[in-house]
Amino acid sequence: MMMMMRPMPITSLQTLVPPKPSLAIRAPSPRLQLLQARCTAEPSRAEEQVSAMVDELLQRDENRPLLNDLDKASQRVDLARAALADIERQEAQFLRAKNQIKQLETRKSQIAEAQKEILEARALAEEAQRSLLFDTYDGNTNEDTKTADRWESIKAASISSLVGTITGLPISLYHSTDFPQFALHLTTIFVSCALFGVTYRYTIRRDLDNIQLKTGTSAAFGFVRGLAALEVRGKPLESNIGSLVSLSIDGAVYVSESVFVFLFSAIALDFCFKSRLLSPFPMKK
Repeated sequence: MMMMMRPMPITSLQTLVPPKPSLAIRAPSPRLQLLQARCTAEPSRAEEQVSAMVDELLQRDENRPLLNDLDKASQRVDLARAALADIERQEAQFLRAKNQIKQLETRKSQIAEAQKEILEARALAEEAQRSLLFDTYDGNTNEDTKTADRWESIKAASISSLVGTITGLPISLYHSTDFPQFALHLTTIFVSCALFGVTYRYTIRRDLDNIQLKTGTSAAFGFVRGLAALEVRGKPLESNIGSLVSLSIDGAVYVSESVFVFLFSAIALDFCFKSRLLSPFPMKK
C-alpha cells in the first residue's frame, strides 16, 4: 500500500540552505595605515633622497664620460634648434621676398599698361592737333594768312637758293671750263635749291625734330640731281667693265656733290625755323 508523502514546511527548507557570506567592507590594517601616512607626510624627503642619489652617481669618475656625452648631446640639440630657427626665419624671409616680387611684377604690369595708355593718348592728342591745324588752315584761314604763308615760302626758297649757290661755287668752278658753263652750272644749283627750300618747308611742316625726314628729303633731291647730271655730263657707257666702273665713280661724285649742296641748304632752313626767322607750314593765326 502506497503511502502519501507530506510536504515539508518552509522553515525546514531554510535550515537546509547555507547562509550567504556578508559583503561588509573591512577596515585597513594598522600597518597599512602607517605606511600610507609616511608616504603622504614625507614626499619632499623622498625627492631629496632621489636627487642626492642622482648627484652622487653623476659625480663618480666612471660616469663623467657619460655626463660629458650628455652635455655634448645637449649642445648639439641646442645647435640643431638654433639651425632650425634660422631655417624657419630664412623661409619666412623668402616668403616675404616672394610676395614682394609678386607685388612688384603686378605693379610693373600696371605701369606698362599705364604707359601704353599714355602713349595712345599722346598719339591721339597729336593726331587731333594735326587735324585741328589742317582744318584751321583749310577752312578758317583768311586771305592775309594765305598771303603771309606764300611770303614765308618765298623766303624759304631765297634762303635755300642763296646758301646752296654759295656752297656750290667750288663745285661749279671745278666742273666748268669757261664762264658760260660756269654760269649755267651755278644757275641750275640756284633753281634746284629754290625748289628744295619750298618743298622742304611743306614736307617738314612743324615736325622740326624729325631728323630722318630732314635727311631723307635732302638725300632724295641729291640723288635725283646727281643722276640727272650723270646722264647729261657723263661719259657714254661702253660694253666693258672699265667703262662701267668709271661711270659708277662719276655718278657717285655727282650724287655726293648734290647731297652736299642740299644738306647745307637744309641746315640753313632748319636754323631759320628754330630761330623764328621763318615760320613752318602751316602758319598759326
